[in-house]
Amino acid sequence: MNLQWLTRRNRYKKRALPDKPPRQWPKFIREWRLYARRTALLLLIVGALGALTWALDRPIRVISMDGAFQRVSPGQIEKAVAPFTKAGFMSADLDRIQRAIESVSWVDHARVSRSFPNSLHVTVFEETAAARWNESGLLNTRGELFVRQATHVPAELPRLSGPEGTESLVAQRYLSTQGRMLEAGMRVAALRLDERGAWEMDLDSGVTVRLGRRDVDERLDRFIRTASQVIAHRLNDITYVDMRYSNGFAIGWRNSQAPASARDS
Repeated sequence: MNLQWLTRRNRYKKRALPDKPPRQWPKFIREWRLYARRTALLLLIVGALGALTWALDRPIRVISMDGAFQRVSPGQIEKAVAPFTKAGFMSADLDRIQRAIESVSWVDHARVSRSFPNSLHVTVFEETAAARWNESGLLNTRGELFVRQATHVPAELPRLSGPEGTESLVAQRYLSTQGRMLEAGMRVAALRLDERGAWEMDLDSGVTVRLGRRDVDERLDRFIRTASQVIAHRLNDITYVDMRYSNGFAIGWRNSQAPASARDS
């Protein structure tokens, strides 16, 4: 009897409801919350960096330098950097400072770096004068005109000249010609390009070699191969050698009014 009553009682027992699924926010709300968290984190990082920069942005107190300082003085570099020292240690524009230093005469290039906590370090690389240009200009090893009116021009520099804007062309021609002449036991003291495009060079012996406008390389080869052998023992008596002939050359003698000519053998 009791068993049946318990059975009927269990039949009407309230059944357990299944677990409710977690509440789902709409997609745009979920994405907005994600973006908001990311933005807050980014703002926190930017704020921290800004605070750190502000704390480190102390006035620049020291400018240290190194370099050869043969043509450039530390005072010139300090003067070029001075307008930028009003900026703080972190806010100083190193690229602008570098350009200001490189605008100083005889400075080839420079490196500028920060040195904690309140100084800048400048490394200066000076130009190397490789040749004289026209009257008082100077060319560097890349054939660039870096000084137009030099107060002191080293006498040992080769003398290059030509129309405005031909500095690189003349410098390249000089380098290629000098190498070949040195191999032949001669040295180029001067190289000229005139307005018509004609080339002429002076040897360190005082002899002028006229190469003209056309077939310059071929004429130079012919001078080295043939003409130089002819004049080798008479350099003091010769004013010029004219290579502007199809198969020969002419020699201008110091004590003769008319030039002598020769043909290739």
